[in-house]
Amino acid sequence: MPVWRYMELCLTHPRHGYYIARDPLGREGDFTTSPEVSQMFGELLGLWAASVWRGMDSPTELHLIELGPGRGTMMADALRAMRVLPDLYQALHVHLVEINPVLREKQKASLPALRSLTWHDSLATVPDGPSVIFANEYFDVLPIHQAIKRDGGWHERTVDIGADGQLIFGASAEPIARFDLLLPPLVRAAPTGAIFEWRPDSEVMAIASRLRDQGGAAVIIDYGHVRSDAGDTLQAIAKHSYTDPLKNPGHADITAHVDFQALARAAEDVGARVHGPLTQGEFLKRLGIETRAMTLMAKATPDVSETVSSALKRLIDSGRGGMGSMFKVIGISDPKLETLVALSDTPEMPQ
Repeated sequence: MPVWRYMELCLTHPRHGYYIARDPLGREGDFTTSPEVSQMFGELLGLWAASVWRGMDSPTELHLIELGPGRGTMMADALRAMRVLPDLYQALHVHLVEINPVLREKQKASLPALRSLTWHDSLATVPDGPSVIFANEYFDVLPIHQAIKRDGGWHERTVDIGADGQLIFGASAEPIARFDLLLPPLVRAAPTGAIFEWRPDSEVMAIASRLRDQGGAAVIIDYGHVRSDAGDTLQAIAKHSYTDPLKNPGHADITAHVDFQALARAAEDVGARVHGPLTQGEFLKRLGIETRAMTLMAKATPDVSETVSSALKRLIDSGRGGMGSMFKVIGISDPKLETLVALSDTPEMPQ
């Protein structure tokens, strides 16, 4: 089967899918996301959402949407920050796009009692209206296509059963017709054996079309690259360690890096405005995370202060264990929103 179908089944099979019946987060799970590292992450996104609301002339109703909200930690922290603006808080209709029933229960426990809180299987069922959309580590789990370059062209990469009965990577017998014409110039020049990955544009185009037509903005935060290029980034993580994506299907998180250039191109193609990208570290610093950390540490015990300091370092640093440069941030908005706090007027990122 094609790699995209294998990834889709491993993650979302109705009985055996990794994301269907487990909580993968935290120390006892398989990985940790930025909202689980520190409350500061969600609080700053809440303030960012407030700035978008004000930039939209403070509509009396605002759909606050999170795609893949985990345990609800980020949304709870964002809402706590947004309470400082009573008119905004009263305007909110919160929507969580989540297919995992285990995580839905944890989200219910994490979130405060709200006037309007609704769960959805997809963005398509969220009611129309001006919106702010959060997507943190959402796109990396959307299934990817892979193609491998051979002398006769590019062939779709597949997952097959080897002679020993184990899963192996293979390739379709026939090359993909006229595939070269669709590729960025940089990828066309890739050597034989190179792998190119892509995701369908449907998800980001749905976000961009909604914002174009109904107003608002989205912030997408994920690990990935800012330029479309060849490379195999398919990976699996279990118990906070990398593992073979072909081993134990359904029992490990399978992801692939996000191509931010492709996201931007697809959003612009449907008429939305794109802001960024820039690194997570720079984004959080522009939002004031260092000042927020100092405020928290000033009121804390030495142990808690050390915890806050460590979390700050992990979120913004670029060294070993740091998330600051590995994760990128991009904004998508209604074209009438010419600027987005912390994302607009950014210098081009180094390639």
